[in-house]
Amino acid sequence: MTRFPNDLQSHLQSGITTVCRAWALRRKDGPVLGFTDHDCVLRFEGIDFQPGSGLTARAVSQATGLSVDNTEALGVLNDAAVREEDIEAGRFDGADVRCWLVNWQDVSMRWLQFRGSIGEIRRAGGAFEAELRGLTEMLNQPLGRIYQKPCTAVLGDGGCRFDLNTPGYAADLTVENVDFRAEFRWDALPGFEPDWFDGGRLTVLSGAAKGLWAAVKADQSTAAGRRIVLWEPIRAAVSVGDSVRLEAGCDKRMETCRLKFNNLLNFQGFPDIPGEDWIMAVPRQSGLNSGGSRR
Repeated sequence: MTRFPNDLQSHLQSGITTVCRAWALRRKDGPVLGFTDHDCVLRFEGIDFQPGSGLTARAVSQATGLSVDNTEALGVLNDAAVREEDIEAGRFDGADVRCWLVNWQDVSMRWLQFRGSIGEIRRAGGAFEAELRGLTEMLNQPLGRIYQKPCTAVLGDGGCRFDLNTPGYAADLTVENVDFRAEFRWDALPGFEPDWFDGGRLTVLSGAAKGLWAAVKADQSTAAGRRIVLWEPIRAAVSVGDSVRLEAGCDKRMETCRLKFNNLLNFQGFPDIPGEDWIMAVPRQSGLNSGGSRR
């Protein structure tokens, strides 16, 4: 929440007000949607806030300290704004939300009242109800390094620093066969070793599921060709002819980091942590002292 502007405060104290609320939702896949409870289109910050789009808000609960600010938004499912299939596909999960109190006669008089993200979404009877969580919600997430032998980085992130656009580590493909949005088959994937995509990622590049992705559970070589199995189905329709991107998988072992990706310098695990046998180790004058059996 920002400091309350003096011009808007003077307007509210005048006794005759022309204020409304405006909401902006930025989805994780890029699109920005604007809503307002006014009856005309409002434009500011490069966003068109549409009236009659079926989005209203309840009172915002805000507190000092580390308490999580929260509110809820109610709306109607329609093709022009929030579609049921987009909610089902998870496109609104974690979307960034901003709410302003704005003078609709002069939109430069506005106050950013709430900023956060979408939490749980419930649907029923052609409408939806979305929980909105404030920025302090992020403080509830555990942070810090985990001391363990496997790497804690995600392949290609800021800790790993591996470039997945390196030739030989990803493939842009056209869907040839797909079952239940969770199993994909190709006659062959030349240039890629067996199990190359185990633990990797499949991202849909075109079609109804564009922008959605899922983790690869298994990369199997069969008599019928190459079979890619996902941990969970893509949450929208995937059709033959759609484009997808397959990225190599990493099992988080030091040997894999060194031999498969040549990225040992950025390995984020601790491979030299002593094993459980050291708990049983006792001082010895000579011989192997591994903590194992003496026989």
